[in-house]
Amino acid sequence: MSDVQRYGFVIRVKREKLAEYERLHADTWPGVLAQITRSNIRNYSIFVAELEPGQHFLFAYYEYVGDDHEADMRAMAKDEETLRWWQVTDPCQEPISTARPGEHWTPMKCVFHHDATRD
Repeated sequence: MSDVQRYGFVIRVKREKLAEYERLHADTWPGVLAQITRSNIRNYSIFVAELEPGQHFLFAYYEYVGDDHEADMRAMAKDEETLRWWQVTDPCQEPISTARPGEHWTPMKCVFHHDATRD
């Protein structure tokens, strides 16, 4: 296994879909959670913030502990239950204005990280 790789992404959540998005994630489908684990993702979190009045953004963070991130992401993108989940959650979101063509969630660059060790 390789070292932990950290990933962060951002996207806008539609104001009229925010409550639905939160409700869906309060009861995420077990098969989706299982696929996240099979794809070697750990410590996956999604945060929401109103960064401008009426403008809510989602920040997703996860740690990847596998050896082939691209292959694991392809496997996730082929999983039937995950695809159905995305059909439900994607309409709640819209890419940010600086997203590249074809990009849904915009990747973020990690500029600082600190792991504390216990003595």
